Amino acid sequence: MLFAIIAQDVENSLSARLEARPAHVERLKALDIQNRLTLAGPHPHATAEGFTGSLVVAEFADLTEAQEWANQDPYIAAGVYAHVTVKPFKQVFPT
Repeated sequence: MLFAIIAQDVENSLSARLEARPAHVERLKALDIQNRLTLAGPHPHATAEGFTGSLVVAEFADLTEAQEWANQDPYIAAGVYAHVTVKPFKQVFPT
């Protein structure tokens, strides 16, 4: 089942984000290699340099597995994310 992992950054997260990015990207690459990653990327700040959060849509066995995966994100350990929401996602488009 697909799950959306929606993360909200803390203010001024850019430097911590850049430092933790290689480990964060490696985890996404692992999902991609397993053909479980539908999409992933950051939300750019609309008026300033940096980002306001991230979105990952990926396949997990259940909500518990998705939440556990999200909780282990290097951005959490680095203090980039203020809040993370994980919920089921139904892809309608593209078909």
